[in-house]
Amino acid sequence: MLETFLMAFALMLILEGLLPFISPRIWRETFKKLTEIHDGQIRFIGLTSMLIGLVLFIIVS
Repeated sequence: MLETFLMAFALMLILEGLLPFISPRIWRETFKKLTEIHDGQIRFIGLTSMLIGLVLFIIVS
């Protein structure tokens, strides 16, 4: 179980690091835009991301 969790965490770090590595300028602009939106919008993005991840997790397992 711990091994699976660590593999998932490692994969997340790899995917999160792709955009800053490939195009730091676009990543920086995107991050600046994120700081300008309201908390409710950020929460909605986070909720949507979690729900998509949950659905994918259920489908795969």
